[in-house]
Formats: sequence, structure tokens, C-alpha cells
Amino acid sequence: MNGPADPLSAPPLPTPASDPALDDPPLDWYEGAMPRLLPYGAALFPAMLQAIDQAQHSIWLQTYIFHTDEVALRIAGALCDAARRGVQVRVLVDGLGSARSIATLSPRFADAGVEFMVFRPWRHWTDVVQRGRWRRLHRKLCVVDAHTAFIGGINLIDDRLDIHHGWSAQPRLDYAVQYHGHLARQTQWVMQRLWLRTVLTGSLQRRLRNLPGPGVFDTSPNQRAYWQELLDWSNSPPPVDEDGAPPIPSSPAAARRRTPRALADSLAALVVRDNFSQRRAIEHSYIRAINRASRRVLIVSPYFYPGLDFRQALKNAAARGVHVVLLLQGRIDYRLAGWAARALYGEMLRAGVQIFEYTPAYLHAKVAVVDDDWATVGSSNIDPLSLLVNLEANLAVRDQAFARELGAHIESQIARSLPIDTPDRLRTRAPWWLRPFVALAARAFVALAGGIKAEY
Repeated sequence: MNGPADPLSAPPLPTPASDPALDDPPLDWYEGAMPRLLPYGAALFPAMLQAIDQAQHSIWLQTYIFHTDEVALRIAGALCDAARRGVQVRVLVDGLGSARSIATLSPRFADAGVEFMVFRPWRHWTDVVQRGRWRRLHRKLCVVDAHTAFIGGINLIDDRLDIHHGWSAQPRLDYAVQYHGHLARQTQWVMQRLWLRTVLTGSLQRRLRNLPGPGVFDTSPNQRAYWQELLDWSNSPPPVDEDGAPPIPSSPAAARRRTPRALADSLAALVVRDNFSQRRAIEHSYIRAINRASRRVLIVSPYFYPGLDFRQALKNAAARGVHVVLLLQGRIDYRLAGWAARALYGEMLRAGVQIFEYTPAYLHAKVAVVDDDWATVGSSNIDPLSLLVNLEANLAVRDQAFARELGAHIESQIARSLPIDTPDRLRTRAPWWLRPFVALAARAFVALAGGIKAEY
């Protein structure tokens, strides 16, 4: 049996793709977010520390990995200092990503008065095969005083340190964004919703297993306060602008009609993926942007194995002359994830999509730029785990200056990367016969994790 045709041969004309994003609840676009790009932890951590040190009322932080290296402990110390001076500090970490750190962080936070909780604690090796245990908190969010917010793909760990592979000479490539105003308050509302849901659903487990976090089924002094907070939150709508005005309409055209200067300046929207009402919101926000692309699509993702709709959108864009470029990891951290991405190389190359592998360091960024006016930065990879299972959060930005800055930074990294366009480099692809097994494994994993179905 022969393998597929030469991936560099002329691509067949793709069939039109549907736009499933039209079925999602519309995004709420906001003015005044003033998004500021923060490449690497070297830019994020000082900005976050400054905001925490200036906090007067509240700090909300949610992350997948909160490590115990020097960088992370400096942030932990700043959170403790804020709590000691009377700021309400709530920290939620993932039970798998931060499993090695919980024993160190918990007593430090408890002594300082930081409210600390673990999302889905990882219990023992049998969790690997238990349905739903792979639904992880993968968001990286921080909101200070309901006014200053941070979002992105950067965990609270030194850029040069990898939990599984140790220290590297070069920092891994990753991005975050700082933003302000009403969208920061909206982000806090989303974080509070998850916090209170975790309080309610995990209280008995935390009591039985002596895990950190508030409870509503014990005799702690905060029991009544938490019940009241749950009741108040369940009866209150999401926040609105100070003047009572709703957010800008989800359609950019409608936004232009209502506020002519707003679209030209800056609009931003929080896009979250959960397992309730926004189950495919991030995936569909990507597809919608790709479907309207006229000039370029730049996508950076360490783990790339999208479903059929996403792949078709990329192929359609390339067929109509859009410059479509994927920057994927060349320094592999998880072999199975690397095989999955490379199993799609032939399909993408035949469609006219360009692929580069980033080799100077590990790649962890999850960003994209479409044309010159749309960008996204967040925690969501483009694979079944992020798009169909995990709790994720991205910031979508319609801002020409921001898109140009992010696009220029991506292009500078592409210039340092290996193009997959010559016979010797094409040999890095996974063998053609591996693809059906990868697709089968993806479907099986999504089913085991309790995610939603998708075609691969």
C-alpha cells in the first residue's frame, strides 16, 4: 500500500466550510480594555507583582501551575503580603498541574490569610482512567481590584524551568496580556463563578481529605458567609458598565454603527471554554476569524490537532489566497502530542498552509493574528484537550496596533524557526499510517475525559 501523495503537490480545491461560531452565544466586546502585550514571564511577572503590591481591595488568581521556584514564590510572597494588609486574596490552582506545590503553598497561604483552594485534586494513579478526571483548570487569570487583569498562557513558574525536563538556557516562548476596566470586572465575575462552584462541589471532599479551601459542610467560621455569597451570586447578573450601558454589540459592524471611533481604537472580549454554555466558544472564535481572513493567518500553538471544521477553515483560507502560517513546537516535550501534530503536516502542506517548527526553546504560546486587526492570546491550545475538555480562557482583541505588535513578534520567532518545506525536513512528519491511530486515540481520550464529541 502506498502512502499519500507528495505534500508539496498542488492542493485540491477544498469544499466550503460551515461557520459553527454563528450558533454560539455572541461575544461581548468592550471598549477601554487597553490591552498590553507581555511577551515571556520576564514581562508578565514584574507587571503582575506591581499590581499585587498596589492592591487595595481584592486579588483573584487562577492558574494551572503555581510552582515553588524563586519566581513563583516571589509572587506567593506578594499575595501573602497583600492578605496581611487586609486585601481579600483568593487563589485557585489545578490539582494536577500544581500537585507538587500544594504541600508547600498551602501552609504559607493559610498563615497569611490567603484563601487557597485546589480544583479537582489529583488523588492517585487510578485517576488516569476515571471518566471526567482529565477536565482540568487550564486558565491563567489574575484580576486586581476588579480593574487590572492578566490573561495568557504563562504559568507561575520560571520561563527557563520545565517541570518534566528541568532547566533550559533559553526561556520558552509564551505570551500574556494586561488589560483594564469593565472587561477586568467581567473576568473577575467569571473567576468568582468558578470559585463558588468549586467551593460548593468540593467542600465535602476537602473536609474528608483535609485539603485546603473553604467549606460549606463543616463548622468553619466562614460557613455561613459562603452560603450567603453563593446565594447572592446566584441571584445577581454579570456586572454592567458604570452608566448601566450594556457591552458593545457582538458584531463589529454593529459596534461601528454605535461607536464610530471605538472599533478603530480598540475592542476586546473575554472568550472562555467551560462544560456548560460555552463548550466550543474558543474553537468557534478561531474559525470565525479564519473564515473572514483576507490577507494572513498566523497561528502559534505547541499542541496542534484541531477537528475537521477548524482544519477546513484553514484550508479554505489558503485556497482563497490567504497567507496561512502555523508555528508549532520543534523541541518536543510530549512525544504523543508531537506525533499528533505531525500526523496533520501532509494535509496542511497539500492545502498550501506553511508550517514552521520552533526550535530555540520549548514553545508554550497559544496566540494568533488574523489580517491586521484581530488577535487572540490565552491558555487554549488547538487540540482536543483544550478545545473540548479543559476550562480555558482567551482574550480576543480587535485592535490594529495590538495585532501589528503581536504579528511582528510572531514573525520574528518564525524567522528563528525551521520551515517544513524540504525533503529532509519533511521526514520529521509522522508516518502516514499513524494518522488513523492518532484520530482514534483523540476520540477515545475525549470520551474518557467527559468532553464533547468532535470529528477528527
